[in-house]
Amino acid sequence: MKRSIPICALMLVLTLVGCSTAPITGRKQVKLISDTVMISESAASYRDVIAEGPLSADRQQTEQIRRVGLRISAAVERYFAEHDQADLINEFHWEFNLIDKDEPNAWCMPGGKVAFYAGILPYTKDEAGIAVVMGHEIAHAVAGHGAERVSHQMIQQAGGILLSMFSKDSDYHGAIMEVYGIGSQLGGVLPYSRLHESEADKLGLIFMAMAGYDPHAAIDFWSRMAAAAGGKPPEFLSTHPSDSRRISEIRGHLPEALQYYHP
Repeated sequence: MKRSIPICALMLVLTLVGCSTAPITGRKQVKLISDTVMISESAASYRDVIAEGPLSADRQQTEQIRRVGLRISAAVERYFAEHDQADLINEFHWEFNLIDKDEPNAWCMPGGKVAFYAGILPYTKDEAGIAVVMGHEIAHAVAGHGAERVSHQMIQQAGGILLSMFSKDSDYHGAIMEVYGIGSQLGGVLPYSRLHESEADKLGLIFMAMAGYDPHAAIDFWSRMAAAAGGKPPEFLSTHPSDSRRISEIRGHLPEALQYYHP
């Protein structure tokens, strides 16, 4: 029993040192790596991705992505300015590109570097659908989810290393490590990942509404994605909320988001 004390103490210290507050929602976060470092590293990774491409040659679709991106990013900047938090995105330098790959995917790196893949456009259908995805992905970035995920992984790894040290002489060392790996994943990493997705859904609705896009479009988009996805693992084994939960939560967020919508 005494051997567990250093592990608990270290985990407590790591948590206290990296404690911060998520912008907008006020949720408590654990960050052991700064957003500045994440932005710097992400900028280099983004350049590599764009260089590899291939970038889409479809000028109309590319301009559409950039038009929506500029409207959403302007809404984000306005939101933070109105809430005296503009300093939180001072290091953001927005960029929007469309990659010619048949993958239903999009992402925004810390710092505002956005990539859409051509394979997601059949699901977005129009600019409102693109705004759903754009708002969601940008929300991940401005809420600092990247730094938070890296921090959770650091804590998980540190706990594993210490547990391995203190249990190495046990006859049950292998079983202990296996249980820790499964438990930390199911009890820590995955729930936080699902929380990030739900948080990004809510913030994304607000951002797209501020940009002049009807947030009701989110229900149509996620319904199309759900229909295309087919069978999925149980929610507790997934990094994302179940489709039914996600759509239900979005419906619950719509009244708040609609307060920002002025077509």
